[in-house]
Amino acid sequence: MPTTDYIFEKQYSQVIYDVDEANFKEFEGCTFDDCDFSRATFLAVTFIDCIFNNCIFSGAKINYVAFRTVHFNDCKIQDVNFAMCDKLIFEIHFNNCILDFSKFYTLKIKGTTFTNCSIIAVDFMKTDLTGVNFENCDLYRSEFAGAIANKANFKTSYNYTIDPEKTKLKKAIFALEGVKGLLFKHDLVIC
Repeated sequence: MPTTDYIFEKQYSQVIYDVDEANFKEFEGCTFDDCDFSRATFLAVTFIDCIFNNCIFSGAKINYVAFRTVHFNDCKIQDVNFAMCDKLIFEIHFNNCILDFSKFYTLKIKGTTFTNCSIIAVDFMKTDLTGVNFENCDLYRSEFAGAIANKANFKTSYNYTIDPEKTKLKKAIFALEGVKGLLFKHDLVIC
């Protein structure tokens, strides 16, 4: 079994990561600017207190990655399966990111923030979204069946369809304009 390299407070810029280039590494306090991880197939990788700015993760295989207090800013993270990530101290935040077709199935992402993100057709089924803040996000065709979204804030987000009979929404926050997204299955006309 290979040993893990520990990298502390390093800045990476415009790096294109190959399939196994980041494997068996622990990054702490690192910043990644304009890096491309789309070809990466991660194995035994940990990111602690890291920031990703304008990076590409679309299509990356992140099955064996630990994200511990990680911020993604202006990143493309399309079709990425977060469901197999290390669940210990899993904490991520997204700002101005494209997350379309990604999966968070069964994860506990309490308190996560999604700000100004495209979250189209994302799988949140059976995800613990307690206290998650969806600020100005497009949630078109995202699936929430079986999710726990208690105290989640959807007030400024749009295009969601959430079935309150299949999703726990106690004290969740919605704008009046978004109520039609909660009543979609009743085929009502709301003016």
